[in-house]
Amino acid sequence: MITLLTVVGARPQIIKAAALSRAIRSFFPDQIREYILHTGQHYDKNMSQVFFDELGIPEPDFNLSVGSASHGVQTARMIEGIEEKLLALKPDFLVVYGDTNSTLAGAVAAPKIHIPVVHIEAGLRSFNKSMPEEINRIMCDHASTLLFTPTPTGIKNLIKEGFQINSVPPFTSDNPACFHCGDVMYDNSLFFAQLAGSKSSIMEQNQLKVNEFILGTIHRDNNTDDPVRLTNIFRALNDISRNENLDVFLPLHPRTSKLLEKNLSGILLNEIRNNPHFKISPPVSFLDIIKLEKNARLIMTDSGGVQKESYFFEKPCIILRPETEWVELVENGTAIIADADKERILEAFSFFAENKTLSFPPVFGDGKAGIFICQQIIRAFDGV
Repeated sequence: MITLLTVVGARPQIIKAAALSRAIRSFFPDQIREYILHTGQHYDKNMSQVFFDELGIPEPDFNLSVGSASHGVQTARMIEGIEEKLLALKPDFLVVYGDTNSTLAGAVAAPKIHIPVVHIEAGLRSFNKSMPEEINRIMCDHASTLLFTPTPTGIKNLIKEGFQINSVPPFTSDNPACFHCGDVMYDNSLFFAQLAGSKSSIMEQNQLKVNEFILGTIHRDNNTDDPVRLTNIFRALNDISRNENLDVFLPLHPRTSKLLEKNLSGILLNEIRNNPHFKISPPVSFLDIIKLEKNARLIMTDSGGVQKESYFFEKPCIILRPETEWVELVENGTAIIADADKERILEAFSFFAENKTLSFPPVFGDGKAGIFICQQIIRAFDGV
């Protein structure tokens, strides 16, 4: 029996983990035993616990409860806690997702005690090292033994950094294996879309109509902590809402909600609050966000995950960042990088309003990434 310790800590990782856990449970229960460690990086119940409940992920076997802190303090606490559990459990592999501090902590702790790291969502690059996530993902990739990338672009990025794509077993951090597996989030979106349609009442609760609202998500600190950038984004959203008589639905991270009072002017805040079409909500569940994405006219986001999901559900996307890891979306013309520039956001909205026939070729796999990852973990364990 192969033993995995899966590390999660932030909301997107919990969702991604559902695909692998489901594949293990459905197809490999006699070959793989998974333990889940929650670092507690996101400790608000609405930001994590709801996902375990809703997505059928087993309750974490371990919870470090590190909470919020500076990057250094938070990561150090995680490394200490993860190392302690690794020494006690002695798993065959440690599995990490994406690019958070939880990811980095696992990638630092495991190789130093000779436990191979499996990095799911490897090879993604924004080419902007001012982003903490970029540092995390690069360092994790170069400490990993099995790297699973969701897109061909991810493979190209790894080749440019010296990874050998045709390496042969036995695999180690000095001789890693790289795979293009498709996207585990595509697995989840396909699996949960039907469930969301029947279980989520988010649209009825907020009086939203199909294809008659914009879904927005804003959480990156370079947007939320900068009054100029945050103001530009909210002015653009408010102008579009008023001029187009179009609802804007914006579920906000608790931290972002607190920063609105601090970083937006009183005048703009009053305009937003007096706009009946501008609807701000607490964080919503995964099934809710799936239903919102599937039924929105357009999506505006600084989230990498939501960018992808816009593509899964064939919705145009305006990216509120200066770059994206998901270059395929931009190259395909279904997403536009507008950054936090009000005029560029308005221009992107106008472009999509005038160009409603978009093409969404299948670049994120076949919806079976979780199964493929399990198969490759088994092969690596067997040395074949």
